Amino acid sequence: MEACLVLEDGTMYEGEAFGAAGEKTGEVVFNTSMVGYQEILTDPSYKGQIVTMTYPLIGNYGVNIDDLESIQPHVEGFVVRECSTVPSNWRATDALDAFLKRHHIIGIQGVDTRALTRRLRGEGVMRGIISTTDLDSDSLVDKARRSPGLIGRDLVQEVTTAAPYRWEHGQRHLIDLHTDDPERVWNAFTDPSGDRVVVLDYGAKYNILRHLSARRCRVLVVPASFPAEAILRLNPDGVMLSNGPGDPEGVGYAIREVKNLIGKRPLFGICLGHQLLGLALGGKTYKLKFGHRGANQPVKHLQTEKVEITSQNHGFAVAIQSLDEREVELTHINLNDQTLEGLRHRQYPLFSVQYHPEASPGPHDAGYLFDEFVRLMQNGS
Repeated sequence: MEACLVLEDGTMYEGEAFGAAGEKTGEVVFNTSMVGYQEILTDPSYKGQIVTMTYPLIGNYGVNIDDLESIQPHVEGFVVRECSTVPSNWRATDALDAFLKRHHIIGIQGVDTRALTRRLRGEGVMRGIISTTDLDSDSLVDKARRSPGLIGRDLVQEVTTAAPYRWEHGQRHLIDLHTDDPERVWNAFTDPSGDRVVVLDYGAKYNILRHLSARRCRVLVVPASFPAEAILRLNPDGVMLSNGPGDPEGVGYAIREVKNLIGKRPLFGICLGHQLLGLALGGKTYKLKFGHRGANQPVKHLQTEKVEITSQNHGFAVAIQSLDEREVELTHINLNDQTLEGLRHRQYPLFSVQYHPEASPGPHDAGYLFDEFVRLMQNGS
């Protein structure tokens, strides 16, 4: 079956369909990771985006149930040079084509992904449409131009959990928080002795929860709009502000609640959580030309002067000059473009990073940040 991808500037890429049939719009972006396509597909931060993989062969090790980062894929479409039809890995339970079909995700292969990536790097990410049903370029350009962009749009509500749950042994367990006794909530965990962590789910990846659980934290996940007052009533030891999709300025309710948590409990923000924390501290955010998406981004830790190779997925950044450095310490900087990658408050127990220390399948240079969060909770400062 034929398929095509059309950008809002009129550029058209023809190819062969795989996965589901149909038509979908989204912001077209590229990811430079060589592996990890299953984690990318199921990362809620990609909601609203059509993802292009720069590595030429995708799908060669199939998919499996253990490497999911959420309950389902969230990308709007998937663009590759070649999709492998025969997966070869002992852990594989399905082929990529069948996985996308089952979850109604449209894929296109046979695209010159190098040319597409160069265009997005040169012109910046742009809206696009991927289709197997309408192959008329003029019609598709018009649809792409009329599709919604990401600026000011709240995508968090499309990916956040509908109900609170506790995370134990790699599984979600729904939990009722309508109680006057928070101890009953925390005592519901198999091990009632670990640090209590509330995760505000803006699109949280499962590997964040896995890292916290591996450090014997009791992990309670709540919806993105869960009030700060209700979180504090639960008396957690710390609060995690998760990753998520889209424009941080589009989720004003989250910024307000984060403001109400500052100074009350130790906070750790990742990706969108970092941006929301920056906004709550009085900073500003802006849209990057083509974003950072891949598993090879070099980040300098300013205190140690060590360089970490990091996994990233974001199209917005906190403006360094917008932060009051008398209150906020800059901790990490991206060595490719000098954008802000981490911050820490000089008085309150909080810190955040723009990249993904929970990176799966890797790299794992930044896993120490979860240990720092545990120390922060245990010390209370």
